[in-house]
Amino acid sequence: MTLFQRVLAINAGVLVAAAVLLAVSPATVSPSLHLAEAIVLALGTVMMISVNLLLLRRVFGPLEQLTALMRRVDPMSPGRRLALGGADGEVEDLCHAFNGMLDRVEHERRSSGRRALAAQENERRRIARELHDEIGQTLTGVVLELEALQRSAPDNLLKTIGDIQESARAGVEDVREIARALRPQALDEFGLRSALVSLASQMSDRTGVRVRPQIGDELPQLEPEQELALYRVAQESLTNVARHAGARNVDLILHAVGGRDIELVIRDDGKGIGPGEAAGPSTGLSGMRERALLIGGRFRIGRSETGGTEVGLMLPRRASR
Repeated sequence: MTLFQRVLAINAGVLVAAAVLLAVSPATVSPSLHLAEAIVLALGTVMMISVNLLLLRRVFGPLEQLTALMRRVDPMSPGRRLALGGADGEVEDLCHAFNGMLDRVEHERRSSGRRALAAQENERRRIARELHDEIGQTLTGVVLELEALQRSAPDNLLKTIGDIQESARAGVEDVREIARALRPQALDEFGLRSALVSLASQMSDRTGVRVRPQIGDELPQLEPEQELALYRVAQESLTNVARHAGARNVDLILHAVGGRDIELVIRDDGKGIGPGEAAGPSTGLSGMRERALLIGGRFRIGRSETGGTEVGLMLPRRASR
């Protein structure tokens, strides 16, 4: 029976039962309503409404449970599906339809997000190459020309030319640093392990924060987009440490957990993150959460046991195949 048919049957059954009860009972209604008759009618009406309410509650109860379950579905925690025990008919069909809609929405979100990130990474690669090949080479040429000019310049201009030359050299290093940040060359050429070690070394040299990489020996083979996501999460986390944490030491850990999952952990000994900051609208945190979703991982951030901040990305083994 459909939901409409069940509601109709319940209401009809209550009305028929009330009519039969009225027909076989000794209760009567006189032309001028007496108090006792009014009390009997009122009690009968209340009883009929109560019975109707109890019966309809059993019909609409699973629907209300389904609504409550729908409200608890979080788009940032994909994979959760509705499970409604004891439901049948249209409510069960609605539950299956909603789960199917979640499957399609999550699949489309992952697909569109991957396309967007792929386009972003391609653009990063192009800009990094142009910075290195065009602006970097131009600045390098300026440095060489200044060296030639310095050899033939009068003594009163040597210091000025030397200062300009140092500024040009600093510009070359800045351009190279920006190009490396845009697209990690070590990741393309040597893989995730070497890229993370290089990232830790660059972070230590640039900021003075001691970054200690701890990379597991037996890691499963990852897809390129998974390696890139892990690298970007580590990069953004270390950048946040340098800007906000006030830390002196950072542990960068990548290891297999129980032989099944792959976990990336960035743990610092800084001032720690506030409870409102972890759930705030930070662009960096949103980007890391989005990358974790696209590779089927679970992102977390909070205070570490030492009081600093701990960022974690867990990649299930099924997602790394």
